[in-house]
Parts: sequence; structure tokens; C-alpha cells
Amino acid sequence: MHPAAQIQAILTGFRRQKPLRAGSLLVTILGDAIAPRGGSISLSSLIALARLFGISERLARTAVGRLANDDWVTSARSGRSSYYTLSAKGRARFAEATHRIYSSPIDSWNGAWTLAILSATLERKAREKVGDELRWLGFGEVNTGVFAHPTHEGKDLPQLGATDPLIVFQGGAVDRESEVKLVAKGWDLAELARRYRRFVAMFEPVDQAATVSDISGAVGETAYVLRTLLLHEYRKIHLRDPLLPNRLLPADWAGNDALELCRRLYIKTFQISERYLSETVQTLNGRLPPPSLDIYQRFGGLPTSITR
Repeated sequence: MHPAAQIQAILTGFRRQKPLRAGSLLVTILGDAIAPRGGSISLSSLIALARLFGISERLARTAVGRLANDDWVTSARSGRSSYYTLSAKGRARFAEATHRIYSSPIDSWNGAWTLAILSATLERKAREKVGDELRWLGFGEVNTGVFAHPTHEGKDLPQLGATDPLIVFQGGAVDRESEVKLVAKGWDLAELARRYRRFVAMFEPVDQAATVSDISGAVGETAYVLRTLLLHEYRKIHLRDPLLPNRLLPADWAGNDALELCRRLYIKTFQISERYLSETVQTLNGRLPPPSLDIYQRFGGLPTSITR
């Protein structure tokens, strides 16, 4: 099957999702494409990008309004046009997610664990909030109110929004048998591996069929759609990945295959999709500014030349 037909099949599958989660897709668009290029976009441009994926104007407006209400973005008007810019909270959250999504696997580990124990005095809603924050950071709940992670330094844990929410132990080492038990209790790696394998099955045919020249010769819109769907599906899985050291993972860990596939396809789509963004997206100050240098460190290194 031709790469364009394969990309269209993936796009069709995405559009058929019920419900079609517009907010989640906008987070992918903003985090992957807009954050490294100034963090601002006109509402009309955001609506146009969302429309490529079957998101109606009404859904896009509703979704970006919710992001504004949740302080991910701020809005401004100029004449009859609206513009959105990442808020300080949005930039911080996207920066954290960017580090997790585009980083390399952890090859070295000193064997030290961080334990975080929820205070027994916390009310239920506060416990749930802090627990959700810990899970976002990759911690696994190994017992009721007890969370663990093998590589997280724990330095930002006391700033989760509750008064004295945690008791934190850092640097604790356990024997190999206990490591296995902690991993089994804290994370469902089998389900995570299943989702990674499904991701590979979805995008591997495109990777095998499409060379860099195939993508470069494609319509910029097609390359951008592929890049966004690729990152969107990978992000949904990878942000649930605790990013354990390789020593704690199965020898044939599916996450490694998913990462390599995502990296290859991202590189194939990167230049032409960036050019498409440069040509089509508007901000309050005109066209998008050039990408920040940090973007070229994604997935271990990206091409630096973008034809405008």
C-alpha cells in the first residue's frame, strides 16, 4: 500500500473514535509544534490545524476554551481575531512532558529508590490529587498510600499543592527479589507493553513503506498529519510509562521498539512538517518564529535545516 494511503487509513481510524477527544489532540498540537516556536497561535490557525483531524470548529473552540479555563493557555484579541499563548503553567507542564516524551531510555541506575508516603491526615480529595500527581511523575503505588520510583530524585514532591502531604525517603536500596516485587506491585507493565505493540502495529507499515524522500516529496499537510498522529498516539502511552531503568524491564521490552519506530518516523516527517507550519500558521505578530534550538535535541537529534 502506498504511504499516503496508509496515512489516510490511520487518520480515518482516528476520526472514527467515539468520542473524538479534541482537547487531547490540541494538547499534542500545542506541545509538539507550537511550544518550541514561541508558544502562540491564532485561533483561526489552531482551528485549521484541528480540522485536518476531523475536529470541527465548534469542538476546537470548546476545547481551547477549556484549556484556557484550566490555565494551560491565555487569550488575547486584536480586532476581530483571537490569539492563544501558553501560560506559565502550560509552558512548565509542556516542558516536563517534552523531557519525558523525547528522551532516551535510562541505561544506568545506581539501585536507589525514592519512596513517598502520603500523610494519614490528608483528606480524601487531597490524597487523590497528590496520588494523581505522583502517578503523573511515574510513581507506582506499591501499597495503600505508599508510592515508589527507582530514578525520580524527589526534589519537587513537596510542592504538590497540599500542606505536608508526603513523607519522602530517598536513596533506599533493596535486593533483586524485592525490586521484582516492587515493579509487579507498582505498575502494570503487561498492559503497557500491549499498548506499545499496538502502536507499533499501527505505524510500522508506514515506516517500512515510506523513505525520507517519500515524505519530503509529499504534501506538507500529509507530513504534518502523520507527525501529529504519531506523537499523539505515542504520547498517550508514553506519559503513562514510569520510565523504569532497563534493568527493571523485560528483556524484549516493547517500549524500546515503539521509541525507535517513533524516532524514525518523526525524523522523516520533521523538516517538511516544520515548513508546512511556517507557511500556514499565524500568530499575533505574523508568521511563526523559527523553532528553538532545543527542538533539535528531540529523540537524540533531528535535522537542523528547514527549507522555508
